[in-house]
Amino acid sequence: MELKNAVAVVTGANRGLGRHLAAQLVERGAKVYAAARRPETVDVPGTVPLRLDVTDEASIREAARIASDATLLINNAGISTGATLIGGDTDEVRREMETNFYGPLAATRAFAPVIEGNGGGAVLNVLSALSWFHPAALGSYAASKAAAWALSGATRDELAPRGIAVSALHVGYMDTDMAAGVPADQKVAAADVAAQALYGIEKGLPEILADETSRYVKESLSAAPRPNAG
Repeated sequence: MELKNAVAVVTGANRGLGRHLAAQLVERGAKVYAAARRPETVDVPGTVPLRLDVTDEASIREAARIASDATLLINNAGISTGATLIGGDTDEVRREMETNFYGPLAATRAFAPVIEGNGGGAVLNVLSALSWFHPAALGSYAASKAAAWALSGATRDELAPRGIAVSALHVGYMDTDMAAGVPADQKVAAADVAAQALYGIEKGLPEILADETSRYVKESLSAAPRPNAG
């Protein structure tokens, strides 16, 4: 997909990876709707702030109505609550799934006819190495990203006949607020991940592995699961 003159909607564009994606898209000559729950917090020069709450389908539909010229949707908004699946707060587990799975699903359903009507384009889902690796301490987050990986594969097949490519971005730890407690030498720069993501969109890559962690975990998928304790 050619990014110059593309029209992109980036969710969660007010900070972190989303902010870098929005800024780099502007640099490449795209029109960018920088979407956030509070559009007044968007400060990326050259973008069009857009109210979009991925947990509110009415706001998603309204955003799709406003951004009626969109050709690219980047489902970047997400949360990590730290909830475990057995001992964690069920409300937090549901909130994580609502944001990280149902949010991208609702946004893709709303924008697919828009993108198709504008001649086709692409969707990028921002996922994680934890789509494939599921530690107990991050069970809720991993489950939501695993579901979003399945979403990416299924919608890729469903939307291809409509001229819409679907890519999934996987990364370990990024230098963003979500990974503030992780040592610096274990994190990759969000700007570098954004550049790799946009390159992957341009090349039509179905999966974009942005760091060594995601590549290692993907390569390990064929390994046998560890035996149960006891």
